[in-house]
Amino acid sequence: MINWQDLLAAVALVLVLEGIIPFINPAGLRRTLTMISELSDGQLRTIGMVSMVLGLILLFFVRH
Repeated sequence: MINWQDLLAAVALVLVLEGIIPFINPAGLRRTLTMISELSDGQLRTIGMVSMVLGLILLFFVRH
């Protein structure tokens, strides 16, 4: 069963974490986004997959 309070708390935490870099260093974020836009689709997919797997592993260890 989904605990909606935990799900919303997780979404809120993602928003807070994603807002830190543009708040602290907007110019650095622009440079980083420019570099990311030059990556191939395969490279972006690999980065996304690695990120998801690491997140799932971290979630597993946090929840068990």
